[in-house]
Amino acid sequence: MRSAVVTGASTGIGAATVRRLRADGYDVVAVARRGDRLDTLAAETGCSARVLDITDQAAVDELAAVTPRLDLLVNNAGGARGLEPVAQADLDSWQWMWDVNVMGTARMVRALLPALVASGDGVIVNVTSTAGHAVYEGGAGYTAAKHAERAMTETLRLELLGDPVRIVEVAPGMVATEEFSLRRFGGDAERAAAVYRGVPGPLVAEDVADCIAWAASRPSHVNIDLLVVKPRAQAAAHKIVRES
Repeated sequence: MRSAVVTGASTGIGAATVRRLRADGYDVVAVARRGDRLDTLAAETGCSARVLDITDQAAVDELAAVTPRLDLLVNNAGGARGLEPVAQADLDSWQWMWDVNVMGTARMVRALLPALVASGDGVIVNVTSTAGHAVYEGGAGYTAAKHAERAMTETLRLELLGDPVRIVEVAPGMVATEEFSLRRFGGDAERAAAVYRGVPGPLVAEDVADCIAWAASRPSHVNIDLLVVKPRAQAAAHKIVRES
């Protein structure tokens, strides 16, 4: 049976990816900080749950120590905080976004790469964002982190050329999940809801999970370098259809 580790698995895209990979026959280790949500997901899907903060090097190393072989690593954990201009930036929020989106992904790759190589056909899927390919006012902290994660992904592909590991970037646009915007706006439900208000058919977590599973399931000689996925209603970060 193929094996997978999915970070940020307690909710949203991560949880949807765990469900999809389990349906596809993977033995999945679901990784996140919130054990209660992981336990619920494990009871539903039969995945293994591991409470882990990807910014904690010791915890990541402990996971690697019990993972001698791995077929698929999905680096999904991440997030945004705030929407202030650079001049009013909350630097603690910027630090958090860097630590989770960039350093957390780097920790997971560094720790689990030997297990991916040992599989003979490993796949790393880094879930970035269209924010890693463009910028917008108020988004500098998040777009900077996602640009860095994208650059790391592309560099990794160069560095691992010739090794039995494929490097995939999946970059979603607007995805309506239960927590992304709520976290960005510090729990302000009204501001979070306004992000999606009037948008006909934003993506849902299952759409992105489908892209991740498809990219990972290609034949071993096929690498999907970059898969950008947006709803039809979105042409760019600043260009979105909203119905009155």
